[in-house]
Amino acid sequence: MQVAIQGEPGSFSHEAAGNVFPEATILPCALSPEVFGALSQKEVEAAVIPIENSLAGSVVEHYDLLLHQDVAIESESLLRIRHNLIAVPESNLGRIRRVYSHPVALAQCRKFFEQHPAIEAVPFYDTAGSVKQLIELRDRNAAAIASVRAAEYYGGEILARGIEDNPENFTRFFVVRRRDDVRRSPAADKVSLAFTVENRPGTLVAALEVFAGQGTNLTKIESRPVQGKPWEYVFYVDYQLSSQARADIALDLLRQHCSMVKELGRYQAAQRVE
Repeated sequence: MQVAIQGEPGSFSHEAAGNVFPEATILPCALSPEVFGALSQKEVEAAVIPIENSLAGSVVEHYDLLLHQDVAIESESLLRIRHNLIAVPESNLGRIRRVYSHPVALAQCRKFFEQHPAIEAVPFYDTAGSVKQLIELRDRNAAAIASVRAAEYYGGEILARGIEDNPENFTRFFVVRRRDDVRRSPAADKVSLAFTVENRPGTLVAALEVFAGQGTNLTKIESRPVQGKPWEYVFYVDYQLSSQARADIALDLLRQHCSMVKELGRYQAAQRVE
């Protein structure tokens, strides 16, 4: 089985994909549209994408891609994000002057940089990619922030473990397949969908009352601008199912108030793991 991810081997997406598909061959892609392109063109059977971090928020680009591609969410998982300071073997913390990583990872390790004012935080496109570059350059005055998997994959040495500011750091990942290939779980208890409403008073309230009227628990709502239509928005929501039948009723009622409704996936909610 082949599974696409965005990012370098050793990234958190790679780790999440390995947890779900331990025997799969991973196809790393530089950009998110390439991930969805590989899936749509049947180069891979599935993709594993981050959709939300408990500290940094949503990966909005992925919501937009889910809306516009003929794919659907099959399942979700949670990954505890642990940031580690990784260097070239035989280096040491005292000689480090620059630390490379993705901007979000750097922002989640502010206390480390406050405790080491001589070290400069340098943004890089990918956590695992920063380790890859570090090992290729053999720069003993630099380090990277990434996962344990990245250190193992590229042969880096971990100088400090768990340097993230907040231990309540989790990323939610979706397994995405071509819509016709999705295998819906009989234990599905959660729905993700997108909808738009007409720009007139009360339409959003009427749409939200549908969820309340069906006894569903709305767990997330996010708005994104519609490209090419100023001041118009797509609303992305997650809600918990009280029953499969009520989920179908909610969708039918929602279509009465919305100009567009698309179910992005119906799946079993992920359980928190440490």
